[in-house]
Amino acid sequence: MKTSSTILVAIVTAALGAYGYAMLAAPKVAPAEHVERSEQKKPNDHVEQDEHGADRIRISDVKLAAAGVTLAEAAGATLTDTLAFNGILRANQEAVVQVTPRFPGVAKSIQKRIGDKVARDDLLAAIESNQSLTVYELKAPIAGTIIERQISLGEYASEQKPAFVVADLSSIWVDLSIYRQDLRRVRLNDEVLIDPDDGRGEIKGAISYMAPIGSSETQTALARVVLPNPDGRLRPGLFVTARLILAARNVAVAVRRSAIQTLENKTIVFVREDGDKIEARPVELGDSDPKFVEIRAGLLAGERYVAENSFVVKAEMGKGDADHD
Repeated sequence: MKTSSTILVAIVTAALGAYGYAMLAAPKVAPAEHVERSEQKKPNDHVEQDEHGADRIRISDVKLAAAGVTLAEAAGATLTDTLAFNGILRANQEAVVQVTPRFPGVAKSIQKRIGDKVARDDLLAAIESNQSLTVYELKAPIAGTIIERQISLGEYASEQKPAFVVADLSSIWVDLSIYRQDLRRVRLNDEVLIDPDDGRGEIKGAISYMAPIGSSETQTALARVVLPNPDGRLRPGLFVTARLILAARNVAVAVRRSAIQTLENKTIVFVREDGDKIEARPVELGDSDPKFVEIRAGLLAGERYVAENSFVVKAEMGKGDADHD
């Protein structure tokens, strides 16, 4: 009887051992892997495709505005072949006057400071003559702005040194540096677009002067444009860039250069559709200039597209692709 019980216990023990070994040998799936597999099976609703297979996402105007994204309408444009130059704004030297005391003496009063606007014959200072000990007035010979003052109250004023410099800044010189290889392409009266880089757009002007000699230091020659400056937008001393118009061609549909992106090895423009959707629209490019690119196919005039900060939309669309992967 004892022998039978012993044999039964041995059989049960062997069976349990075999079951335990089988459980240990079976591959275990970690909870994280379960989550990952379930995520892979979830459909991605961030990016969808239209009937042509182009990717598009839903994104509100509020979100676009918060990201600094701006939209524009595709339209015709004039593409220009240009030469680019650097330049500097200068006061019109034909309207700059140095105001010098007639007689040496002591400054008894100072009426104007640098930056003050003056009319013709406005009082600038009063000088006591060393010779006669009488006080005479120093007046503005033209209307303009005080751009220099070389005199202080109680200081000796000499007839050898200007006390004030008055400039009429209602017109400004733009002095452009023309490289020697470009000189043959620049002529008097050529149209030039001046960009002060102040966010207010370019100013149209024309070459009014070409220097007969060049600079040995920079190996450039000077070309000058005279621009009106009624609102004081242009300030002497600041740098500008300029584009000389060599040729122009009209195109039916164009977008800003900043609108062009590459997605999945395709050249695309992000187009606004159905109010809250943006589509990555493949396009065929044509000619271009520094501001616009011609669109030969894929976009129609009047369609709204992402003109500025298009990389923000590209990144948003990439989030959907990452989720899908």
